[in-house]
Amino acid sequence: MPNTQKLKDLTTQVRRDILRMVHKVNSGHPGGSLGCAEFFVSLYQDIMETKDNFNMDGDGEDLFFLSNGHISPVYYSVLARSGYFPVDELNTFRLINSRLQGHPTTHEGLPGIRIASGSLGQGMSVAIGAAQTKKLNNDDHLVYSLHGDGELQEGQNWEAIMYASAKKIDNLISTIDLNGQQIDGSTDSVLPMGSIKGKFEAFGWTVVEIEEGNDIEAVLEGMAEAKSLTGKGKPICVLLKTVMGNGVDFMMHTHAWHGKAPNDEQLKTGLSQNPETLGDY
Repeated sequence: MPNTQKLKDLTTQVRRDILRMVHKVNSGHPGGSLGCAEFFVSLYQDIMETKDNFNMDGDGEDLFFLSNGHISPVYYSVLARSGYFPVDELNTFRLINSRLQGHPTTHEGLPGIRIASGSLGQGMSVAIGAAQTKKLNNDDHLVYSLHGDGELQEGQNWEAIMYASAKKIDNLISTIDLNGQQIDGSTDSVLPMGSIKGKFEAFGWTVVEIEEGNDIEAVLEGMAEAKSLTGKGKPICVLLKTVMGNGVDFMMHTHAWHGKAPNDEQLKTGLSQNPETLGDY
């Protein structure tokens, strides 16, 4: 078992990174980033099998694709603190000519980024393609992806979801961040989707539910279960129930901080709730 206290300390530091990055440029998406901190930390520190030197081919290692690319702050923070690039490069978030653009892109050559994302609804298709490629290459490693719940309102997802089960893409674990919020309000007020679990199961997927998506132990346990279910003829969907803005009390349980930066006073409050653990960049 990993050292969960170490993972919790890293998660707290990642939340500080997110707040400081978005505040500095008065731009970005803190809500979803804060809500997914435990997931990203668990993924990169324990769950995935990756090589030391980043290679775009990704042969002989697990791959991750972020579909809802607007939550780039959490992605960049965890990549940097997992050794993909210098932590002090987080200072360049969203600046002109930075490798850390608002939505992840590939032409800057930032280690860890495999696709440009942020055009919602497309990441599932990419992940399935990568998973099929691994099968064709007799590579037994897994492909992971992350998607927003509001993002599932995009139709391309459902073509891909149908395709994955039809072609028995059973080396794919796609996680849905179920925070119930999107840019214009709650997912239920914008476009109710009914039972997402029921939909995935009807499309031939195996579904794993993580009820406490902001609890490190629960995430580790749930993702280990998902991993154990691969190779059985069905793609795996993980329903990760999180709180948007988790860890910063005034950002929680609301869509208001989907894409809004904190002011100086709000930053101070948010940082006071997430004390420095590993050192600020």
